[in-house]
Amino acid sequence: MPGPVVVFVEQRDGKFKRASFEALSEGRRLATALGVPLHAVTAGEGIADAAKELGQYGADAVKVADHAKLKTYANAAYARIVSRQAGSASAVLMSASALGKDLAGHVAAMLGTSVAQDCTELHVEGGQILAKRPVYAGKAYATLAVNGGPMVATLRPNVFKAAAPDASKTVAVENLPLDARDTDFRAVVKEILASASKKIELTEANVIVSGGRGMKGPENWGLITDLAAALGGAAGASRAVVDAGWRPHEEQVGQTGKTVSPTLYIACGVSGAIQHLAGMSSSKFIVAINKDADAPIFKIANYGIVGDVLEVLPALTAEVKKLRE
Repeated sequence: MPGPVVVFVEQRDGKFKRASFEALSEGRRLATALGVPLHAVTAGEGIADAAKELGQYGADAVKVADHAKLKTYANAAYARIVSRQAGSASAVLMSASALGKDLAGHVAAMLGTSVAQDCTELHVEGGQILAKRPVYAGKAYATLAVNGGPMVATLRPNVFKAAAPDASKTVAVENLPLDARDTDFRAVVKEILASASKKIELTEANVIVSGGRGMKGPENWGLITDLAAALGGAAGASRAVVDAGWRPHEEQVGQTGKTVSPTLYIACGVSGAIQHLAGMSSSKFIVAINKDADAPIFKIANYGIVGDVLEVLPALTAEVKKLRE
């Protein structure tokens, strides 16, 4: 009989990430299709009470490693906790966040299996889980199966829909022992320096306004942030902008930056290089603003505006504010 579907639920400062609820909801769908239970596993400090809500997203069992040494991420320790709970699993799922991508590799190595990174679709066929993921910088998709072990997969944020929580469902929380070796803490996160501003994280934003070299200089970046704020979204940037020092790397969208899948992606002065498209082409609706009508970005855009972004953005922001009012 196949084992449970195990989902690692990521948290930060005691709050679970929205992308983890998406992974948990997808895990519920897979577990139902396979006829197996769904187990949620999480780790941190002071999260046992908060973990009770995971049952509302379909988990049949919730397992928590709650310890002071787990307050910040330690990849080997976290991987040992997850792998000990996933030895007989049908699949191990987690969000394709920076933490999830790192953790997935460690877990797969401990389980002697493979990783399907940044998946955009999972389904069951003939009792086997198949994963669809982009390859060749998003120019094609591959469908993968894992033989000889559980499938370890990371799920692209904002692609899988999180189910509405069912407040009537309660699940007992099982407290796990630390179950880690001293050598598991050779590499740990010592400190997290949060920015003073309360910016929406790119990978969790429903709306992203992203700028490229067409913005002409950092002095014009306020046009990007103004539109993002008016839409209640986040601001992103192309690699060229980050390499030029206009914006920090945390805002970079692309193959060497962050992969995003918002409902609305507005590309402003972005030419549409393959590297950039790899990070945002799965967005539900793409709007391109560029003065070059032949820019590659228009080939994947749902809507396009040919014009100078420095003139279009103020007008667009003003109209959005009117609609909001």
